Amino acid sequence: MFHLRTCATKLRPLTASQTVKTISQNKPAAPRTFQQIRCYSAPVAAEPFLSGTSSNYVEEMYYAWLENPKSVHKSWDIFFRNANAGAAPGTAYQSPPPLSTSLSTLTHAQSLLQAQPNVDKLVEDHLAVQSLIRAYQVRGHHHAKLDPLGISCVNFDDSAVSDSPNVGFYGLAESDLDKVFHLPTTTFIGGNESALPLREIIHRLEMAYCQHIGVEFMFINDLEQCQWIRQKFETPGVMQFTNEERRTLLARLVRSTRFEEFLHRKWSSEKRFGLEGCEVLIPALKTIIDKSSEKGVDYVIMGMPHRGRLNVLANVIRKELEQIFCQFDSKLEAADEGSGDVKYHLGMYHRRINRVTDRTITLSLVANPSHLEAADPVVQGKTKAEQFYCGDTEGKQVMSILLHGDAAFAGQGIVYETFHLSDLPSYTTHGTVHVVMNNQIGFTTDPRMARSSPYPTDVARVVNAPIFHVNADDPEAVVYVCNVAAEWRSTFHKDVVVDLVCYRRNGHNEMDEPMFTQPLMYKQIRKQKPVLQKYAETLISQGVVNQPEYEEEISKYDKICEEAHARSKDEKILHIKHWLDSPWPGFFTLDGQPRSMTCPSTGVNEEDLVHIGKVASSVPVENFTIHGGLSRILKTRGEMVTNRTVDWALAEYMSFGSLLKEGIHIRLSGQDVERGTFSHRHHVLHDQNVDKRTCIPMNHLWPNQAPYTVCNSSLSEYGVLGFELGFAMASPNALVLWEAQFGDFHNTAQCIIDQFICSGQAKWVRQNGIVLLLPHGMEGMGPEHSSARPERFLQMCNDDPDVFPKLDDFDVRQLYDCNWIVVNCSTPANFFHVVRRQLLLPFRKPLIVFTPKSLLRHPEARSSFDEMLPGTHFQRIIPESGPAAQDPEGVKRVLFCTGKVYYELTRERKSRQMETDVAISRVEQLSPFPFDLLLKEFHKYPNADLVWCQEEHKNQGYYDYVKPRLRTTIDRAKPVWYAGREPAAAPATGNKKNHLTELQRFLDTAFNLDSFKGLS
Repeated sequence: MFHLRTCATKLRPLTASQTVKTISQNKPAAPRTFQQIRCYSAPVAAEPFLSGTSSNYVEEMYYAWLENPKSVHKSWDIFFRNANAGAAPGTAYQSPPPLSTSLSTLTHAQSLLQAQPNVDKLVEDHLAVQSLIRAYQVRGHHHAKLDPLGISCVNFDDSAVSDSPNVGFYGLAESDLDKVFHLPTTTFIGGNESALPLREIIHRLEMAYCQHIGVEFMFINDLEQCQWIRQKFETPGVMQFTNEERRTLLARLVRSTRFEEFLHRKWSSEKRFGLEGCEVLIPALKTIIDKSSEKGVDYVIMGMPHRGRLNVLANVIRKELEQIFCQFDSKLEAADEGSGDVKYHLGMYHRRINRVTDRTITLSLVANPSHLEAADPVVQGKTKAEQFYCGDTEGKQVMSILLHGDAAFAGQGIVYETFHLSDLPSYTTHGTVHVVMNNQIGFTTDPRMARSSPYPTDVARVVNAPIFHVNADDPEAVVYVCNVAAEWRSTFHKDVVVDLVCYRRNGHNEMDEPMFTQPLMYKQIRKQKPVLQKYAETLISQGVVNQPEYEEEISKYDKICEEAHARSKDEKILHIKHWLDSPWPGFFTLDGQPRSMTCPSTGVNEEDLVHIGKVASSVPVENFTIHGGLSRILKTRGEMVTNRTVDWALAEYMSFGSLLKEGIHIRLSGQDVERGTFSHRHHVLHDQNVDKRTCIPMNHLWPNQAPYTVCNSSLSEYGVLGFELGFAMASPNALVLWEAQFGDFHNTAQCIIDQFICSGQAKWVRQNGIVLLLPHGMEGMGPEHSSARPERFLQMCNDDPDVFPKLDDFDVRQLYDCNWIVVNCSTPANFFHVVRRQLLLPFRKPLIVFTPKSLLRHPEARSSFDEMLPGTHFQRIIPESGPAAQDPEGVKRVLFCTGKVYYELTRERKSRQMETDVAISRVEQLSPFPFDLLLKEFHKYPNADLVWCQEEHKNQGYYDYVKPRLRTTIDRAKPVWYAGREPAAAPATGNKKNHLTELQRFLDTAFNLDSFKGLS
């Protein structure tokens, strides 16, 4: 509660002649805090009635007077008015005149009262000044000089702030410009001064918010964060650089600019997606890295699109220049496996000393496809993994930097998905610095046609990330903003955006003609002086450097480039491994090869299986109340363990638990994975009586086990799958799984599947062992949630359907040569083995698993412990083991199938009593195709028809993949017939009756031995 002395001091008007310095000397500036502070501008003794016993009474009377001056005695009314008017100590109190007072004395008292300033006007003026200050903080960026070209097409609503503020809008007059006002605690423009003339207030606000930096932050709902930003940009004199710092900045600009000019001179007709127009990006990134290194970061993971990538590789990550230059040689031979990628998509990993901080720092630039923002979640996942493995729970050692283009940042939904992972417990990387290269154009599209928001960065507002817009032709402003961004991330561990407003000097690529579509912009660009030239002229004019020093810096870097170019001509072979963004030291041999070509047994001893089963069927925490329905589920699990059998959920539990014992970290992520879409998993137990109290039994298996992470994700596929892919990149000794809620949901993450998972190793020599669990099966539930689209995955497999492989160590060598593994297991034990095999192989490949739905509780979909013990393996095919196998020459038909349909076929075969006539072989591993095992099946049944049977439609599922490979297997000795649903546009019918009719129709075809007679 303020005392009235405080009120009097803080609200009284001051003339300009009463200098701020005098004010500061008479009264120290109040600390900047939001707590009210009691302070007096005069000794209490000067007002004898303000004793300790009466002060509360006076204070209450004062508040009553504020509400209604007539509610107190006239003498108190005079006292309060005088106090607020700044009366000298001891003179505020005017005793009432005695009865004998003369008329002249009374007249004098009345005139004194009327002469007091209008208190309401004082309050209104100070509130108006506060509103003006706030308007600059909120909307000052609207009037910042951000566009180097001066032709910004950003449209805003009408703003109360203008280049010449209309103070009348706030109830102030031109005559108030020289009046001095006390500053509120929500601004730092005063520095050490607590009051300023209005004219100076406006000037300082203009300098803070309306020059080359535009700050968007007032939407942030955290008071401390807003105050921090205000202090960084409002405090007078904050943007001061030493001459040494300015020379360093100039040298970095020289390297950035001359690198692009060198490439243009040597390879003028080559696409390189140069940085011209945004050369300041290089010093910007180096500043962020320098400041972060100073704050303790020792690992920076970066993602960026193609523009400027070669420059970043050369001048930020310090890739050897000759390795970059040799990429332009069209005669260079590829030495590594795979097909490679263009030079402006490649990544890099490098560990070096940071020259500014003299600390070791590791830099990794993740390889990316042309899908500009697709790498965003991948970078975040890799960052999260590196933080996890080094125990960095607050992001103090490992951080990410993401670079964006303006059109992609505004237009790509994956940006939004990635932002929404930024503060989720299992996905946060504790703050990312986003740098937008805002060249104000997207290929040929004008921003007015490319986004609905004023800025391309408005998407960042959804997570309360501050946005710092900066004119890229002011290098010092850029460096200052980047320093603040790095400090923000270090202080608050939240995302921050730096919007480098620049231009693109050439077309989309160096061969493109931008004048077709942006004639006026490019006329202005042709006139634009490069930022290096501008900054050099400024420093030379100020005497920071001289012309010879500047020219020497240029010639020194040009010489470095020329020497590297000469060395690059000696390169004869292109090694993509030199561009690897995520090396796995010690996992491969020195030349990058697997240490063996064998896979040990994936079985586990029974003692461990029983132990895992007991934990899976219990609650390992005391006083923990679980749901009654879950108690029944756990009891059923316990009974299965006693009977030495497992269902799908228990088999998964045992595969995970056994790997955890071996020190393998497991991370399972996706929508609703903790419980499981079909309520079968229950890896996280919830106390029914205590909110947010949970238990993960899997983390209570062994004393020294690896940790198990299971986390429900946001309702995102593209972003989350990209994140998990990045997590799996970091280490080969972890099992990372992403489960789709339903298999068909993977198609919203198709970009990650196509550009990274399927082709990542071929393009970037980068192995990845991520596992995709995709629930799949025709259950009569309609066209959605039925098919995981296996045909798409199989179409992208790289094995040749017309060639029977001739390989030693056939099964493992096949796995090594393929681009990914596709399986559809029909038994829990086989699923158990394929999960364990993923980590026991001497290399890593993506694994696509079509997981069941109805089989989760199917009474026949059970496996015995005997199928999971030491010596057992994953079965690529499960051959017929019933009566038909006893008399193979009497078998008239062999049905090849995969997955759930096997159980429908066996039921139908039994009902028709055809166990000796029809053999059923299950193809568990579809890719790489088990040519060798299917050849044995073919020879085993010499008199049988060969039929591929599937529950999917003919133009979907597996048929188009399997048929040519089966024909190659048998050297086209017999036709391969089809039994299944007819071709269709939708994956399944929406009518339950039609579903059953279709099912019965293809079962009839499969078991009618005359179905294909007369057909060739």
